[in-house]
Amino acid sequence: MAEDTINVSIAEETLRKYDKESNTRILKGNSKLIVSTIAISWSLYQLYTAIFGALPSQLHRAIHLGFALTLTFLIYPRKKSLYKKGIQIYDIILALLGASVALYWIFNYRSILYRAGDSILPDIIMGGMAIIILIEAGRRVSGLPIITIASVFLAYCYVGPYMPMALAHRGFDVERIITHMYLTTEGIIGIPTGVSASFVFLFILYGAFLEKTGIGQFFIDIANAIAGKAVAGPAKVAVVTSALEGTISGSSVANVVGSGSFTIPMMKKLGYRPEFAGAVEAAASTGGQIMPPVMGAAAFLMAEFIGIPYTSIILSAAIPAILYFTGVFAGVHFEGHKIGLKGLSKDQIPNAWKVLKSRGHLILPIIGIIYFLVSGLTPAKAAAAGIGLAVGCSFISKETRMKPMDIVNALENGAKTAVGIAIVAATAGIIVGVVTLTGLGLKLANGIVSLAGGNLFFTMFLTMIASLILGMGTPTTANYIITSTIAAPALLQLGVPIIAAHMFVFYFGIIADLTPPVCVAAFAASGLAKGEPIRTGLISTKLAIGAWIIPYIFVYSPSLLMIDTTILEVIIVFCTSIIGMTAVSAGIANCFFTHTTMIERVLLIIGGLMLIVPEIYSSIAGCLIVVVIAYFQINRKKNIKVSQSQEI
Repeated sequence: MAEDTINVSIAEETLRKYDKESNTRILKGNSKLIVSTIAISWSLYQLYTAIFGALPSQLHRAIHLGFALTLTFLIYPRKKSLYKKGIQIYDIILALLGASVALYWIFNYRSILYRAGDSILPDIIMGGMAIIILIEAGRRVSGLPIITIASVFLAYCYVGPYMPMALAHRGFDVERIITHMYLTTEGIIGIPTGVSASFVFLFILYGAFLEKTGIGQFFIDIANAIAGKAVAGPAKVAVVTSALEGTISGSSVANVVGSGSFTIPMMKKLGYRPEFAGAVEAAASTGGQIMPPVMGAAAFLMAEFIGIPYTSIILSAAIPAILYFTGVFAGVHFEGHKIGLKGLSKDQIPNAWKVLKSRGHLILPIIGIIYFLVSGLTPAKAAAAGIGLAVGCSFISKETRMKPMDIVNALENGAKTAVGIAIVAATAGIIVGVVTLTGLGLKLANGIVSLAGGNLFFTMFLTMIASLILGMGTPTTANYIITSTIAAPALLQLGVPIIAAHMFVFYFGIIADLTPPVCVAAFAASGLAKGEPIRTGLISTKLAIGAWIIPYIFVYSPSLLMIDTTILEVIIVFCTSIIGMTAVSAGIANCFFTHTTMIERVLLIIGGLMLIVPEIYSSIAGCLIVVVIAYFQINRKKNIKVSQSQEI
């Protein structure tokens, strides 16, 4: 088994290189003890509020942000190369300042509310310090892209009168900008921070507890048992594993390193090109961000932004996510069939029954949390109940039983993982604050619609480009906040259902992780596979063709998102879409039952698209096209086999 996995240090270095949120310090001694105590205290506070009820929203968000800012400067070094060095004096000072901007809110809570916009000098001083400290925290956690955007937006608030007419506004002085960002719930402690404090943290903590049960290895083993023997088996294992891990994960790069450390060496060992092995893992792992129930924390934000229950969001996301993974799975199958990629040998495949018998109970917390959500519990209480279920289920088997230190470590690791999302959410709150203060979202939406001439397709195309650019190198949470604030309003102006518009920009913001030149998931996968990064990105983009097609389809036909539809329609849409996505993938791969001609490729893609569109006549026509192509393909394959046997 050791030769089939990537050295742990290589995986860790890859994660540090391509995932800023994983570039934390290695701490020892008293420093480690202090940081661990703060992290565990944060987790216990969040669990307490989930079970017994939160404080008023402003106080709860301020406490949440205070913990996040304090930990940021203690665990994230000033630059990557310093992660092996201990905490410096300036880090301690910044951590204390980060705590102080939250404590100011906490101790002056009532007076800030009573003043209601009538700010005093200490408000302005603390607010200015909060913005500066948060931007530095954002730089340490996520790098330059998000803080550059936030800084440009802040500048836009001030220079509004000097902007071109389409973007001009009356402008705001420094005092108004600072107080809007710091004292109101439309800035730093706005909806993004509120979602992070109320829901996201607890689901991250839930994931940390699941990880301690060994569910990651269970996913890999069960995926091996299901798909390991098939054509291109190891690649299919990567797809299945990433789909399963995506139900609890919040990072494309973390998904790549988590499952890719196992699947990429396995693929290479059987003759897969490094670029193809990396591309499969990148495409599958990025898809994890669109897989319910977590969806990289975007599901919680979407629910708050558009005022739709969380369960409705994950229900709407289900069919598109399944279609995405169907496309990747089919693409892997047809590509493997075309170039003769083999599956694993029998001795390399675990016995499915033994895996389920020994560790099948680990799936119960995932089933449980879905049940809790559907039964009417709030996401916070559902996550808390899921954590309790994870701990309880671990005791079913001695092999998975959690020890007291495992629980303590889960509390600590969950908090450390949540730091990045909390800081990114607060930084993105600056962007949201600027949009609400200046009306920029409406201005940009008008610009996109005007440039597209009011045409829905061209508006979607321009919105897609904007989402891809805004999503480059940006973490999932910030990615969605930015694209939904800036790009989604353009689609809403043309009457697109609100959930379809938000899903559209979310999909293309996520697919930026695969799209060259800033394809962080593909870069991480190529680092593990020792392949060429840009080529890996191009192949992964080809495999993830579903992510490029599906958003256009559900904007034109919202029934794909289960909007205003019936159970029978959902079943029909699901079945025809699966067949359609398979046909599209076959056309892209240039292989169905055997190699395809150019005409067959084009017809497969056209027929597949017609099947994906939830409309009866297009589905019938698409089905006929695919059946006819399949008939000719099967006959040609038989003839090839006959001629080969005659030659022998």
